[in-house]
Amino acid sequence: MSTPLRIDFVSDVSCPWCAIGLNSLEKAIARIGPDLAVEFHVQPFELNPNMGKGGQDIGEHIAEKYGSTPAQQEQSREMIRQRGEIVGFQFAMDKRGRIYNTFDAHRLLHWAAEVDEEEVGQQRALKHALLEAYFTNGEDPSSHEVLLRAAEKVGLDRAAAAEVLASNEYADEVRELEAFWQDAGVRSVPAVVVNQKHLISGGQPPEVFEQALRQIMAEG
Repeated sequence: MSTPLRIDFVSDVSCPWCAIGLNSLEKAIARIGPDLAVEFHVQPFELNPNMGKGGQDIGEHIAEKYGSTPAQQEQSREMIRQRGEIVGFQFAMDKRGRIYNTFDAHRLLHWAAEVDEEEVGQQRALKHALLEAYFTNGEDPSSHEVLLRAAEKVGLDRAAAAEVLASNEYADEVRELEAFWQDAGVRSVPAVVVNQKHLISGGQPPEVFEQALRQIMAEG
């Protein structure tokens, strides 16, 4: 087995391409098989750090941010749905009507990494659960109840998670990490950073991730 590759997956819970990218990256890792050992770290990035309580209608938000028409938005949603289906992620576009603040979700993900001492992948499992809650189930990722259900679902301690959410714990750490990745040049997500020097941008198909990872492995 080769020396483990460090993979930092910089992303947001409310980013559809991050859901596609995570599943796609995992498929690429599985294709390479036992020759590839990975140290996987989920890193925070907020697409809408100033989003207020209650969120905003998603059509209105996308029109304001990107200037897209309803027809263009529908075309984009269908493309995203199809890309998700290819890599095994289910988007239920009809259930997702609003965009929300994700800062507390990032605090919980940071906590999950802290308690994941046995490296059983609970942080990554929580990331999957949060993406599913929002994009598949249409739930509010700023809701503490939604976050607690996701934590409990992946085997994390609900009471301990509730204590984190009720406090301001890990707020400074998350903001410092967000600033670090922005200073490192990350402007859009997902951003896959390998061994802290190789950047693979976007929700690429599995074969693109696979090719890039194999090249990095070959370079040693």
